[in-house]
Amino acid sequence: MASTAVAPAAKAASDEAAQVRIGEAIYLRGILGSGAPLQAVREGGVPGAKGADAACVNCHLRSGLGSTHENSGIGGSAASSQIPPVAGKYLFQQNATGHDEANLPYVDGMRTNRSPYTPATLAHAIREGVDPDGHVLRNLMPRFAIDDKNLAALISYLNTLDPTRVPGVTPGVLHFATIVTSEVEPKRREAMLDVMRKYFAERNSRQMVPSAQMRASGKTQYGRSMFMVHRQWELHVWDLTGASSTWSAQLDKYFAQGPVLAVVSGLGRNWAPVHEFCEKKRLACLFPNAEVPVDARGDFYELYLSRGVLLEAELIQSALAGPAVRALPHRVHQVYRAGDSGEAAAHTLARALKARGIDVRESALPATGGDVATALRSVPGADALVLWLRPADLSALGDVGAAPAAVYLSGLMGGLERSPLSADWRARAHMAYPFDLPQKRIVRVDYPLGWFRIRKIPIVDEQMQADTYLACGLLSEALSHMVDTFYGPYLIEQLQSMVEHRIVTGYYPRLTLAENQHFASKGGYLVHFEGAEGAHIAADGDWIVP
Repeated sequence: MASTAVAPAAKAASDEAAQVRIGEAIYLRGILGSGAPLQAVREGGVPGAKGADAACVNCHLRSGLGSTHENSGIGGSAASSQIPPVAGKYLFQQNATGHDEANLPYVDGMRTNRSPYTPATLAHAIREGVDPDGHVLRNLMPRFAIDDKNLAALISYLNTLDPTRVPGVTPGVLHFATIVTSEVEPKRREAMLDVMRKYFAERNSRQMVPSAQMRASGKTQYGRSMFMVHRQWELHVWDLTGASSTWSAQLDKYFAQGPVLAVVSGLGRNWAPVHEFCEKKRLACLFPNAEVPVDARGDFYELYLSRGVLLEAELIQSALAGPAVRALPHRVHQVYRAGDSGEAAAHTLARALKARGIDVRESALPATGGDVATALRSVPGADALVLWLRPADLSALGDVGAAPAAVYLSGLMGGLERSPLSADWRARAHMAYPFDLPQKRIVRVDYPLGWFRIRKIPIVDEQMQADTYLACGLLSEALSHMVDTFYGPYLIEQLQSMVEHRIVTGYYPRLTLAENQHFASKGGYLVHFEGAEGAHIAADGDWIVP
């Protein structure tokens, strides 16, 4: 009897999940359940945008909480229009009655003076451009050719966009996690956590006491949210151990035991399992210290400060085979340690160079052990040498010997301007440098360094610790603009819109993000050493955006 009773419920859940998937495809990609593109219709039945260009996400964003649309005003002056939220609770809510359920987190563009939508009136709005009270919607809102079945699927998806039920958010606390992978050295782990713990503690000590809830009055539907913005932050450290194949299960367990609103900063070389976990859980992952970020088209929940060693590979490619290069090298030799970050960078560079007809050879040292000098014996005959090595290996290179005149190395892996290269190697080396030059970033870096000094935070890895401080600051700024709408997709959208206004950007000359962008800093330099010793470097040319 029990199994017979369960079957209909299981089928209903399966059918609803299928509906949501169809609705998601309509909203995010403009693809109807049949696979045909969604078609927008303009005045007089004239076809407009279709497919991805007609998708709802373009204006109402991934969160479903709307956006600000910039358009030209009279005489070319800028004007803006608020795109209202379409998340289910905002569309179908009853007018405020004083009950708790009438309160919704405040977002710009929310409508509190219209009748709630029903499936029938929403169909009328989408197809004919008329709201529940008979008002004609602005021309910014296209009319769509969509049948009842696809409309029902779209509504099912809109109802999943719910900023009122968010993991890691309680009336008095916002929970965050930071993730450290198993290959991270203990001293670097503690250096990052020292910054985060002191940032969180100081932020909490300066917070005002949370105000009492204010019930809705009938004149507002967000009275409560306007008075519940002072929450404490709590940091959870998720340490990953063992093989990377086990990390997904470890992360599932951490999240089940203590859900969080977002993952902030973090430290690791192989970030792919973390990236995949956050995308699966729809969990915002903000600016980790990841040497090998993941750039997956269509992913949404991850933001990085830069592309790490993958950007360095592109910077080196521009020097070896970029548009300005007149004579391409015949052979390029790369050296890296198996399983380290340089392996992914070397493969990225090799693909780009081989596409230009360049012969690429590689020497993969074992993960531990192995003689770097021995690996370089196969280099003669190469026109350029690329070293994806860490300081310990760079200091063991030995005599420059018959190495090519053109040598390139990873700044991120090799210690940046403090790389321990010998004088002979420094004379030939060009370094991929995905940051602003030291002399140009002094003012921007002095602020976090002063903050560290006052709080007695030892400097173990200046760049990593400055990036960690930057990640915490960006999170704080974004949350201050969100009032009480603590919702992962909305947090990402806030960062995308505000990050370019950030003045204290640490190691980076400028940060910018837009929809569907994952990397806030887009370029870097190729540099060389000035002198046989010391930390003085100079740019080979201008800032490069591959």
